[in-house]
Amino acid sequence: MTSPLAGLVTRSPQRLPADPSRVIAQLFVPGHQEYELADSRAGAVLGRILALTEEDVRASLDDVVLRFDKRHRDLAGTFRRHARELADRLDTAAHLSEERMLLLGATFTSEYAIEGAALCNPSMVAHPDQSGLVAGSLRFVMSVRGIGEGHRSSIEFRTGVVDASGVVTIDAPVPYATVGTVVPTLLDAAVFRSELARLRVGGEAADYVLDALGDRFTRADLDEQIDKLQGHLKTRGHALRTISQIQAIAERTYAVEFPAGIPLSERVLSPAMAAEAAGMEDARFVRFTRDDGSVTFYATYTAYSGSEISQQLLETEDFQCFTSTPLVGRAAANKGLALFPRLIGGRFAAMSRSDRESNSIAFTDNPFQWTDSVPCQRPTESWEALQLGNCGPPIETESGWLVLTHGVGPMRTYRIGAILLDLEDPTRILGRLREPLLSPLADEQDGYVPNVVYSCGALVHAETLALPYGVDDAAIGVATVPLPELLAALSE
Repeated sequence: MTSPLAGLVTRSPQRLPADPSRVIAQLFVPGHQEYELADSRAGAVLGRILALTEEDVRASLDDVVLRFDKRHRDLAGTFRRHARELADRLDTAAHLSEERMLLLGATFTSEYAIEGAALCNPSMVAHPDQSGLVAGSLRFVMSVRGIGEGHRSSIEFRTGVVDASGVVTIDAPVPYATVGTVVPTLLDAAVFRSELARLRVGGEAADYVLDALGDRFTRADLDEQIDKLQGHLKTRGHALRTISQIQAIAERTYAVEFPAGIPLSERVLSPAMAAEAAGMEDARFVRFTRDDGSVTFYATYTAYSGSEISQQLLETEDFQCFTSTPLVGRAAANKGLALFPRLIGGRFAAMSRSDRESNSIAFTDNPFQWTDSVPCQRPTESWEALQLGNCGPPIETESGWLVLTHGVGPMRTYRIGAILLDLEDPTRILGRLREPLLSPLADEQDGYVPNVVYSCGALVHAETLALPYGVDDAAIGVATVPLPELLAALSE
């Protein structure tokens, strides 16, 4: 399908391919693979390392360091952390040399190529640091989805600049990839009550736990109250099921921190809980500005357990410390929630695809709860006959909210379109493109997932729409579109 709008689009020659050399070091326990049902083989492996002579230990460790030290930041520190995971199996009276402990850690470590299979789903926002730029330029952060072995997804970052003429340049990432440290964070009672109500497992057992905790509480406080409930199970029916669901919701709230010296393009958000064990997908970042001028970066993303999906909300002010919190409610039950960049009528707003195939608008007072949505756009053209959705958060213009959309049509081909929504009432469509803005070219049909161009978020600078897009999940490209011409086409 050739669109008359194709002449508006300029594709940058710069492409970001998936890079299998970008690896993280992760704990590896032999026998813990999903297909193995027996106990792990950790004890037997540990015994073999303890039986080595010191000479063999040094030789083996030297080999590991020679081959892997330049591929990771602080490899020795990683080995020490992984060795500590074996502390319960070690004789406390035995003295082990530093070299043997490092070799133990190395033996229980493996590399994971975070982009070994694919790179896709970019989302672009203005960088929190705009210092040191040439006049008229804008620095950006681009999140990307890296997919590795087992189709497990992580969230990575790149940086770059849009110059005064609208030309986009993406910086080369640093050679290392480093996963942040998971730490506890406060839990939100409203999230628990809403999700328990949706699951129909609320009632007096849930009230007993939550009423004693207040609006925000720690995981330790929650566990203490659950322990109290455990002592009164006979008088509260279905309490065990309620406890199980409360614990599952609690696990979905966590924080991740990176040391200040870790460059942004080195930071990796990797699955940190059971609900996202098989991937963190389709992060849609937005620079959210409150009425007082303060800025928070949010990102909605899909957590995939391997059998079920759920929605999460990332929150950060500096891309160094992140919190992840469950998104609950019917309007957040499917993939593709995308936040508007400010409050509308005093409320949070989002593009939703709650019916799995069309665009709707949701409003809420609590960014973690999305109860209802209002239909906005339904598939009408052949290129969107299978499914409609958004391609990232709406972009505010003087003419209205510019929303990039994705349409799926024959041969499961993904294309990018656009609609224009009223600034005060985004349920009202002011204009839409009848033809796609971006379709796969002949050299954009082959890849991990063929016939796909797809984005999770663009930005506007210098009267130019800078649109990063995934190409068949094999690479990331960037297209630019003159904003005035695009808005004019939407107003026709």
